[in-house]
Amino acid sequence: MHILIAADSFKDSLCAGEVGENLASGISDVLNTATIEVLPLADGGEGTLNALIDATNGYKKFTKVHDPLMRRIEAPIGILGNRKTAVIEMATASGIELLINEEKNPHQTTSYGTGELIKAALKENCDEIILGIGGSATIDGGTGLMNALGVTFTDNKNRKILPRGGNLHEIKYINSENLDKRLKNIKIRIACDVDNPLTGKNGAAHVFGAQKGAKKEELSFFDDNLRHLSRLLTQTTGFDEAHTPGTGAAGGLPACVKAFTEASLENGFDLIAELVNLETQIKRSDLVITGEGKLDFQTQYGKTPWGVAQLAAKYNKPLIAVGGIIAEDSKTLYDKGFDLILPVLDQPMSLSEALNEAPELLRQTGERIGRIMLLKM
Repeated sequence: MHILIAADSFKDSLCAGEVGENLASGISDVLNTATIEVLPLADGGEGTLNALIDATNGYKKFTKVHDPLMRRIEAPIGILGNRKTAVIEMATASGIELLINEEKNPHQTTSYGTGELIKAALKENCDEIILGIGGSATIDGGTGLMNALGVTFTDNKNRKILPRGGNLHEIKYINSENLDKRLKNIKIRIACDVDNPLTGKNGAAHVFGAQKGAKKEELSFFDDNLRHLSRLLTQTTGFDEAHTPGTGAAGGLPACVKAFTEASLENGFDLIAELVNLETQIKRSDLVITGEGKLDFQTQYGKTPWGVAQLAAKYNKPLIAVGGIIAEDSKTLYDKGFDLILPVLDQPMSLSEALNEAPELLRQTGERIGRIMLLKM
């Protein structure tokens, strides 16, 4: 029997590779003749970098960048096993998790550090950059990122502005003559898991602003700022995609990146599945196991387990999903290609206990899966 474990990370606990290895350990204790392959996955958010370097035998390189509040930190870029593809995770430089609650303020936060990560990747002689944009702390429309790459933003007195979410309305002119020339020779693929446009009631500010620290009464202000930026981008570059699905992700970051580069905006799961040859791996498996920290009704809207389930159904492979939290509404997933959903927790415990015990809980879950398979045999 060939078993494929293709799971996402368990947030704040284990990366995707560790989830898979612990499940595999438990299964092996029972099914010692089974061949088990662990294929770490992600959907473009946090964990994308680790999943891809683990799946392709790549490595990390660390560099000094600025965090969302322009403080110096160290963040990684990933180089995949082919040595031609770099992976950048926006969350490591411009992520909300880098801030304490009192610091979450989209007036002040910037994506500048993510641009610095791209500059570091350009030094590696790669021909492709995968940019995962989940978990951002900004609503700056990607202006900070492009500023780090050489685009200048000036006010009505021609004074340079360090663009942030709160001062986009002050920008009068955009100049790209000093844009890093190396960007012309590299393909940028933006991994995204939402389809929100840049502006409007379903746009970056109104939908995601609150989680980045914006007050309810400020959402229209940030939306107006992004509208202003969109008009300037159209005047400067001809880019007119404010209503294009996905440009509202990560505080509108895809808007600026697409305006000044040939970047493509792609479904995060599909992109990563392609890079790790997921469909081929599923096709030759007898059983597929997936999972993530929480399984619920929203899993079917582009999350990793959902994508795995659709491919498993395509090739008529049985699918088991495991989760740290199994919501009551997850039962709907049984009509969507999921054959069995298993909770990792087997007794009441606090969140901190669950996080600390995650490796053993997953190993025990793997053992239960193994015993279920023995019954089928």
